[in-house]
Amino acid sequence: MQDILSQYETVTENAVKEWFKVGLTSDFPENSGACIKYKTKQIAVYNFARTGKWYACQNLCPHKMEMVLSLGMIGDKEGVPKVACPMHKKNFSLEDGSNLAGEDLKIATYPVKIKDGNVYIGFSD
Repeated sequence: MQDILSQYETVTENAVKEWFKVGLTSDFPENSGACIKYKTKQIAVYNFARTGKWYACQNLCPHKMEMVLSLGMIGDKEGVPKVACPMHKKNFSLEDGSNLAGEDLKIATYPVKIKDGNVYIGFSD
């Protein structure tokens, strides 16, 4: 199972080697998530319409190793944008991937940019 997790690494905007077009802004539900595939990775993409911000992270929940984070509830915890796993309600920061309960579990996050109505996610591989 660790092999699955190892393919996901947080990417900072400075480390981006490729901006991958994942669709039009209208393809993604407002204030919710959707899943896209990049090579062998499943990536959850979130459109926080109420704040005008977009986020992307691995779709794999590291708690029970299920591809479900795109179905999770989004919101914020003390101003930090977060996703809650729909299975066991583990909360992860969409800014840095940390577990908001202080547990060891962490998720990879990816930069998102919007240009001319298109959504791009930044990858380093």
